[in-house]
Amino acid sequence: MAIPNAIYSGLIRLHILHHASREPIFGLGIIEELGRHGYRLSAGTLYPLLHGLEREGYLRSFEKRNGRHARRLYKATPKGRKSLRDAKTKVRELFAELFENE
Repeated sequence: MAIPNAIYSGLIRLHILHHASREPIFGLGIIEELGRHGYRLSAGTLYPLLHGLEREGYLRSFEKRNGRHARRLYKATPKGRKSLRDAKTKVRELFAELFENE
């Protein structure tokens, strides 16, 4: 049975916040990182997630130039880092319950 993408969307957002709280991230880099964990996201799926997280105040973006090329980077805001800490507590509790009898 395949699990619907809607189930994974919260986990993907947490994964994004996790990496963005450690260092600035960029679209292709996070697509590759998520791919290493079995998530297959297209740019058309990822960028609306990033923009939504930014709009909600969890991420802040900025442009970094490298010669003629520019890349948009995303970094977790204080609100994003606090939300991630809070979510980790909830995720630990939930996963402990999910796996307690296995």
